[in-house]
Formats: sequence, C-alpha cells, structure tokens
Amino acid sequence: MSVRGAQVIFTGLLLAAGVFSSGVYIGYENRPEVQKVISAVNKEPAPQFSEDAADFAPFWKTWNLIDEKFAPTRDASGTSTEYVKKTSQERVWGATEGLVRSLGDPYSIFLPPQDAEIFEENINGNFGGVGIEIGMRDNTLTVIAPLKNTPASRAGILSGDKILAIDGIPTAEMSVEEAVQIIRGEVGTDVVLTLSRDDSKESFEVVVTRAVINIPTIDTKLRTDDVFVIELYNFSASSPNLFREALREFVRAGTDKLIIDLRGNPGGYLEAAVDMASWFLPAGKIIVTEDFGGNQDPIVYRSKGYDVFNENLKLVILVDQGSASASEIFAGALSEHGTATLVGAKTFGKGSVQELIKVTPETSLKITVAHWLTPEGHSFSKNGLEPDIAIPFTAEDKEKGMDPQIEKAAEVLKAE
Repeated sequence: MSVRGAQVIFTGLLLAAGVFSSGVYIGYENRPEVQKVISAVNKEPAPQFSEDAADFAPFWKTWNLIDEKFAPTRDASGTSTEYVKKTSQERVWGATEGLVRSLGDPYSIFLPPQDAEIFEENINGNFGGVGIEIGMRDNTLTVIAPLKNTPASRAGILSGDKILAIDGIPTAEMSVEEAVQIIRGEVGTDVVLTLSRDDSKESFEVVVTRAVINIPTIDTKLRTDDVFVIELYNFSASSPNLFREALREFVRAGTDKLIIDLRGNPGGYLEAAVDMASWFLPAGKIIVTEDFGGNQDPIVYRSKGYDVFNENLKLVILVDQGSASASEIFAGALSEHGTATLVGAKTFGKGSVQELIKVTPETSLKITVAHWLTPEGHSFSKNGLEPDIAIPFTAEDKEKGMDPQIEKAAEVLKAE
C-alpha cells in the first residue's frame, strides 16, 4: 500500500466542518444535541462553494427523521438486538464515511477513531495477523501478495486470490481497512478466509493461524548457471542499503547476469524505489511522475545517477500480480529506459497515491491525491504493467516445486 509514497503525512483538515457549517446556514433547527456536535466540529471557515453547490436540506431532514422515527429492534428484556442507536457523533462519522465513499475510489476512505488507530498500527514494521497484503481489484477484496514465511504463505494463499468472506462475513461491501480489522486478532487464534481463484471453479476455505508478522526485505543467491538473483520483498526504509549490499555481492560474484525478483512485492516507500532505480540509470532520467490531475503541477522524480553498470549488464525483472506500487514504479522505469526485460505476469496495478490526513486527533482521511505515470507517461493504475515475456506460474507448478518464470528469466539472460 502506498500512502504518499508510504510516508504518512499529517495535516490539519476538519472535513466535517464544511458539512455542518452549510447545514446551519440552510436553517436546520437548533436542537441541543445537534448544536453540540456542530460546535465541536465547526472550527474552520465555511467553505466557498461553486455555482453547483449541493443542497444539504435532504441530509438534515434525514437526520431529523432518524431522531423521530427510527426504532431499534429489541428483545423481550428491552435490549436492542439488531441495531444500536448511534450517538450524534457516530452519525457524523458515518456520514463522513459515506461522503468519501461517494468518490467511487476504493483507496479513499474516512477512518473513524478505531479504524484510524488500526491503520496507523499497520504502517509500522511488525504486527499481528496472517501476513497478506490486500487491496481492491474490480471492486473485489483481493490478495496483492502473501508475505514470505508467514502463516498466509504457508497456508497456500496466492497473489490474486479473491477474498469472498472473512470468518463467514461477506466482503462485498467491506473496505480494505475493515477487512484488516477483522483479519487481525490475538496471536495463536484462527481466521477463516473464503477464497476464489481464477483457475478454480468453486470457492474454498483456508484456515490461517494468526502470528506476529516480521516483514522480510531481501535475499540473494548465485545459481549454478551463473545467474545472480536478488529477491526483494518490499521497499522499506532499510531496502536501499540492503539493496546496495546485494549489488556488491552481485559484482563480487563475477557474473553479468542479474535477476531482480519483485514477485509478491506489494511496494512501500517511493524514495526507496527512486534510490534503487538510480543504480541503473544516468542522472536526470525520469523514474516516475506524480500526476495530480490538474490540482497542482506534476512532480517528476529523476535518477540520482549512481549508474554504476555498463552496457554489458544483462538484467531481467520478475513481476506478477503481487507486484504493486513501488514495485511497478521500479520495474516500469527500468523497462521503459531499455535497461531491463520484464518477465512473468501482469502486475497488480496500484498506481495511485494516497495521503493520510488528520481530520481530528482521533480520525483520519486517506485520500487519493495523485497517480503515478511511467517515464513515457503511462498510468499503470488498474491495468498494471504488461511483461515483455508472459509466463504463467500455476498452483500446480508451486506444488511440484517448479518455477517456470525464473527459469525463463535465466534462459533470457543466457541467450543475450
């Protein structure tokens, strides 16, 4: 997940203030409990609306009707069973969630207090869970990648698996953050994921035992055929230094054949991707452009010009549907500059930039503010990057201990 290049940016923005300021101005009655909420959030100037300003009267009328008409279901003892009457503040959070959801962007979401706390825990290094990175594809909750040596990978979960239910709860209307909240839990307990897979006609259940997840970063090895492999699992803050050491190992190995394996790499820091791509590109070459859709001038990120390899380098980058975000930035830059050949399967297509903004001290707004463009100006949002050489890697291959993608990559390098 890329949150402003995986950097959390907090700024002071009171989103709800605009809603309630407008409501006051259209004559909503001065009910004490509503005025208490209004006074709590109305701390910024009223927004300047355009000519197509929205009519907030239906919102306030609905609020009023809920107060007057809504009857929670109760059992014989008088306790609410199916619904719990929400406080005015909880309804504000719900309305704000709906406002952001109306954008139709699965990566933009309002985070009420509990969800905001969970999200901030998730962007720190270690966490309790099952070890999968999840996102939205075609409005369906999808596994971007199972992390190496985690309960999810050991349970056989694969990149591209669609999550239909979590502990029997359907995910059709569930956000990524809501799914994470359910999947996370006490270490040692089980969670049941109902999955569907492209090569399977029927859905199936996988029971995964939660554990403390330590996110791996990098592995290296020299194959017997003189091909050096760098497996990179994420673009963390430590990745650039570890990658530099891996490149030193490659040079000491005395070979000119290099595979960088980004399969199942869900991304991370933008700065890490730029720094690492700079080892292969001259100074000033475009790595990626951050396009704000006309809201501000685009930002172009260029190579730092480490560029230590000559034209004798033979480089293949392995990608698949678990390669996302910073992985796509790195692979797209080296591919379009003619430095690397992409082998594998189409990438995930996470080409948007989210900024995390504090709305109140306890709540946050994660909102898409820009989209990444490759050096040639192509967006990989939704559609991902197509490999130069497409090679499938099936569950059957994995069961047999075969890896046709890396073997094809080695074949390409040895043929050059």
